[in-house]
Amino acid sequence: MKPLQISPETAITLSKQLGVPLEHLMHMPQHILLQKIAELSKKQSSPESGGETEVPQSEQDRE
Repeated sequence: MKPLQISPETAITLSKQLGVPLEHLMHMPQHILLQKIAELSKKQSSPESGGETEVPQSEQDRE
């Protein structure tokens, strides 16, 4: 299996956010990495939204 084709900066960032050693991340199967990124995205979007939906700036201007 060949290493993932991502930049070093992206690999370091993902490694820190996922809590996975860099060596493991680089040899992780792509489908598993995508699944972990999706889970991370869900975790990050849930607390930020706080149950409220954001109103686009154009909608705020109309009010």
